[in-house]
Amino acid sequence: MDFCNKLILAPMAGVCDQPFRLLCKEQGCDILYTEMISAKGLYYDNKNTIPLLSMHEDEKPLGVQLFGSEPELMAEMAKKIEDRGFSFIDVNMGCPVPKIVNNGEGSALMKTPLLIGKIVSAMVKATKLPVTIKIRSGFDEEHINAPEVAKIAEESGASAIAVHGRTRKQYYSGHADWAVIARVKDCVNIPVIGNGDILTPQDVINMKKQTNCDAFMIGRGARGNPWIFKEIKEYFRSGTVSDRPDLYEIKRTMLRHAQLMIEFKGEFTGIHEMRKHVAWYSAGLPDSARLRNLINRVESYEELKNLLDRWTDGDIAECISSHI
Repeated sequence: MDFCNKLILAPMAGVCDQPFRLLCKEQGCDILYTEMISAKGLYYDNKNTIPLLSMHEDEKPLGVQLFGSEPELMAEMAKKIEDRGFSFIDVNMGCPVPKIVNNGEGSALMKTPLLIGKIVSAMVKATKLPVTIKIRSGFDEEHINAPEVAKIAEESGASAIAVHGRTRKQYYSGHADWAVIARVKDCVNIPVIGNGDILTPQDVINMKKQTNCDAFMIGRGARGNPWIFKEIKEYFRSGTVSDRPDLYEIKRTMLRHAQLMIEFKGEFTGIHEMRKHVAWYSAGLPDSARLRNLINRVESYEELKNLLDRWTDGDIAECISSHI
């Protein structure tokens, strides 16, 4: 699995489902991950877990991201899914959500580097697929141990390491510390993927200069903005910054996104989940606050299309007194 000089969509829970991954792939994203999947949920064939394994041929290369803290279980689940078409298996060691951390999983693993080594080693022995990990800089500011964890992971057989330059304590606040990514890059020989605060093409250039990382993972910068991958590649190719999509292109993309969501999840769930995406797509644009309020009334694709048509035509105010 080649990670070098690749643009990667971060595995954001509740965001990076198959419809959004396909949109990002169409815009030039090189490598995708599933949303994080519970190893225990896989073991018990949980009805909410299985759909997360869904893959479209156009998504490849696609990695599957597991979370858990038991080496034997993680190894068994890696073996269980290795023939489903995924290109690699990633272990989530960075999720800051309390219910995950309180169970000793996600970023809680940053407190137990030796356990990380056991998990990686067990999985590498169990599966023919490359095993990677995604970590944070540390659990808190007093315990910045990403370089130590990276070395242990490499010695245990990990094929690549993604580093989010924030601690678990920070969640997503403040600024990512790219210096930690640079330190990780200096101490391992496997690919290092930089993650945190990539919002523009210039951010990729700056991260490369500051960290010498091998690849670039984009998370929140892609929410409502799948074009970021195309813009970065155009900047690499020509040195120019592409024009931002206009309202009509944004609307077309939102409607295509909604169609994909409906195909994958059905109209009720698809439209309800589109509400947050519409808020991200429209952030900072004219009448975005009003649109965010009105989108919560939308229940069907036709209602969504009608609302977005009025939004681009500049008469969204009329929707307030209408059904939508």
